[in-house]
Amino acid sequence: MKSFIKFYGILLLFAFTSCTLFTAAGITSQGQPTKEVDGKLTSTTANSAVNIDHSAWDNLLKKYVNDKGFVDYEGFKTDEAKLKDYLTMLSKNEPNDDWSVQELLAYYINLYNAATIQLIIEKYPTKSIKDIKSPWTKSFVKVGDRKLSLGGIENGVLRKMDEPRIHFAINCASFSCPKLRRDAYTAAKINEQLDVAAKEFINSDKNEISENNPKLSKIFDFYTGDFKVNGKKNLIAYINKYSNTKINPNTKYTFLEYDWSLNEQ
Repeated sequence: MKSFIKFYGILLLFAFTSCTLFTAAGITSQGQPTKEVDGKLTSTTANSAVNIDHSAWDNLLKKYVNDKGFVDYEGFKTDEAKLKDYLTMLSKNEPNDDWSVQELLAYYINLYNAATIQLIIEKYPTKSIKDIKSPWTKSFVKVGDRKLSLGGIENGVLRKMDEPRIHFAINCASFSCPKLRRDAYTAAKINEQLDVAAKEFINSDKNEISENNPKLSKIFDFYTGDFKVNGKKNLIAYINKYSNTKINPNTKYTFLEYDWSLNEQ
């Protein structure tokens, strides 16, 4: 019994320092289709039953997100109807197994980011997403007749697709998150967009990369096991694929504190 209590306590401690909570609501996909990236991801619209138009989201991003990825939430609030229309469009276009992995990745990344913006502006002004009750486990994101949580989209869907660059694409409205890009993800550009997101984040001030004393974003602590090279977990080798400064493979590394303050302009 004592061992169980200790184990449960460790889970709770981790949950409160991570973007998601390890509860059923936080990890379930609610039956959403997922597909693993098989080999190297390519950008294409030719292999899917549908091609979703994300231009409405793209227009909002260009209007209310700056080059540094900071968000004009007050401005977004004035265009809330357009944001809701976009989310409604996504809900009505429910993914299925005939969609390509490219379409699924673009859909779920955009869905996560747009739903996060919606969550923030409903509670705005707020200083942090963590000031909102159960932001990652509350099931409020409608897809067809289901409701997903942000944690469900991330853990139950995106992480199962075996594409670790999603961690640099989804944005949890916080200063230490990868920046929210000003363009919507699309199947036609997904591989290039994810590559840019990975390079920008790893070489940004969210990490302090050096050869022998690297200090890494907590994201690499939260999801260490997701970062693989040649099918094996290898965090440093993965970072070195994108880092301008190469880290000594045998060096020790530490993690930076995570700043949960709102990423507003």
